[in-house]
Amino acid sequence: MAALAVAAVATGTTAATASPPPTITTQNAISSSFADTFADPAVIQGRDGYWYAYATSDPLVANGPFGLMHMARTKDFGSWEYLGTVFNDETKPKWAAPGSFFWAPDIRYFGGRYVMYFTVTDTLANPGGDPAIGVATAPTPTGPWTATDGPVVAPKPDGNGGYFGTIDPAMLTAADGKRYLYAGGFYGGISVTELSPDGLTSVGTPTQVTVGDRYEGAYVVYRDGWYYLMGSSMNCCAGPTTGYSVFAGRSKSPRGPFLDADGASMNESRVGGTTVITQNGNKWIGPGHHAFITDAAGQDHIVYHAIDRATPWLTDPFGINRRPMLIDRIDWIDGWPRTRAGAGPSDTPQPAPTTGSGAGIDSADPASGLWGATRLAGDSLGGPTASIRGVAATRQSAPGGSLRVEADVKLGSSFTTVVGGGAVVVTVGSNKISIVAGGRFANAALPADFDRSQWNNLIVQVSGNTVTARVNDAGLGDLYAEARLVVPGLKVGAAPVRWLGTAELDNLTVRPVAEPVRRAAAVPVAGELLAGDEFSGGLGDQWSWVRPHSRAVVADGKLSWPLQNTDLVGSGNNASLLFHQTPALDSWIAETKLHLDLGEGDIRNYQQAGMIAYLNDDDFARLGDVAIWRTRQTEFGRELVARADGATSYGGAAIGRPAPTMWIRLAYHRNAAGEHVYRAGTSVDGKKWTWGASWVLPAGTTPKLGLYAHGDQTGSNPPPVATFDYLRFYTSK
Repeated sequence: MAALAVAAVATGTTAATASPPPTITTQNAISSSFADTFADPAVIQGRDGYWYAYATSDPLVANGPFGLMHMARTKDFGSWEYLGTVFNDETKPKWAAPGSFFWAPDIRYFGGRYVMYFTVTDTLANPGGDPAIGVATAPTPTGPWTATDGPVVAPKPDGNGGYFGTIDPAMLTAADGKRYLYAGGFYGGISVTELSPDGLTSVGTPTQVTVGDRYEGAYVVYRDGWYYLMGSSMNCCAGPTTGYSVFAGRSKSPRGPFLDADGASMNESRVGGTTVITQNGNKWIGPGHHAFITDAAGQDHIVYHAIDRATPWLTDPFGINRRPMLIDRIDWIDGWPRTRAGAGPSDTPQPAPTTGSGAGIDSADPASGLWGATRLAGDSLGGPTASIRGVAATRQSAPGGSLRVEADVKLGSSFTTVVGGGAVVVTVGSNKISIVAGGRFANAALPADFDRSQWNNLIVQVSGNTVTARVNDAGLGDLYAEARLVVPGLKVGAAPVRWLGTAELDNLTVRPVAEPVRRAAAVPVAGELLAGDEFSGGLGDQWSWVRPHSRAVVADGKLSWPLQNTDLVGSGNNASLLFHQTPALDSWIAETKLHLDLGEGDIRNYQQAGMIAYLNDDDFARLGDVAIWRTRQTEFGRELVARADGATSYGGAAIGRPAPTMWIRLAYHRNAAGEHVYRAGTSVDGKKWTWGASWVLPAGTTPKLGLYAHGDQTGSNPPPVATFDYLRFYTSK
């Protein structure tokens, strides 16, 4: 069949390659033209070619009306149009309690309609706070939205008179032909539930995939044979101390277990997670609760919210957090998604996602750029479409080399795409998708109930020597089937893209594949040893205490420090702190080796020890190993005064995986504004370092650097003892 396809369409098409369109850039926050806050964004490309974004229920601007989830759209990510709310008081779910909020929409398209999942914070069944997941359907991306008569995931009692956090849904269509819904939050963890084929009903027993108090805001994508579960961690909404970040684990199964790059599970007490995005010391803090999109050039992007640390509140301090929508490039580094190769949120102009088509194709009217295709009027949703019945080809040649061909399709019994004059042939047959290239072939089975009569998404991508062909719902990281073929020495020349068979096409794009970034962004590297203390004798003049602790002693080459039943957050400023003189340089790295056994699995709250950058008891950043409920985490926390009356705000960012013995670093530099920037790094072997979030202390001050050990000792007898092997200062390369 493949050979016949090549022969049948090898004639009748010649043309020059079109000139590239002008470059469009984005500038975070991308929602600033129509909203000051647009939190928990979800994004999908509609059949009309627009990209639609949806956000959680909040006022868009200070003192504005409270919207029941918001909608906006763009063609190029450079300009946006606000479209109103998903629900109003008449159309919102009848089973929601009158005061319920509607959070965290997740948007999908399958079965010929748009399907939106969302959090209902309170139901009529148990008024007072029993969150559940709702679902609504619509014929267009803007509605009208019709909610079902009950939740798709019901409230989950916690056994103590309350309810677990059944929030933040994300749907996935998987290669086994089933649909899955991921939902949950810090209270109870994220679970995955199978859905009925129409996506409106839960089926079977949920499987928990993250530990009960670490992750929320799930999003799952399939890539290169792996399911990647991504979740947001720590606090979304602590104003100027928000340390929200996104972490990932991966599995061969949509039900997990999901392990990070170091093999640590996201569902254990010493919790794992590989950083996808975290704050980097620029204006943006708390990046998280994201969606994933892939543009017409095959480049992945993360769409998320974050907080400008200079304007963290939409209204008054401790009111609504100002969380606009941002977008940045995702690079796959050693098999893991990293925002800008690990550089984190951008605050300068960046290339926008590639939209529209090359090769003379108007993606909104694809037949106009094709030989042999018939222009159909389409419908009110998508506009003109292209009907292929036999043979068709682009009027212009597609460029040689790496190429991506993508379209929304209604498929006949067999449909073949030919790239590079026959170098690559992809066929969607009656029960499988197959690739032939370079004398090799690969195929993957379609689900038995795959519906060819509905609009689906077809992607054919040649990237170097790898050919990928995927059939999925709507290009959001899901799949019905994917075939991959590696062909050493594969050469794809400039030629028209050709098709054979029967199909209707919409949103057709033909684009060169974006050049992948393979190298991780630079991280701090320790250079020459500058100063420090190996604790080989007593504490010298370079040390100073705040509230000395008599039981902290230097002996046997270590500083041993029993955890005090004290605190440093809020008004509980009674913890001991030990400071060391810092190098008189604008950049350096401080390092200590810490042993602190906090056990596993049992409930402990805020027992911790580590390193601290300190101005005063209400203005500091501390990095340490900490127990938070049943989890053990490494937290880089920040406290500062957030209101004129002296009220403080505290939040934290997670980083790396904890262990009873670990190495921690703070990399310091002074930025162009004279502010003091501290970036956190951790290691479980002292060799391989994980670098995470940065916190900024104000210019015109002189922070101290030292050690701490404290926390609630309830249930711990005797209290754990933190031991520090040394404190060292290095140059920063």
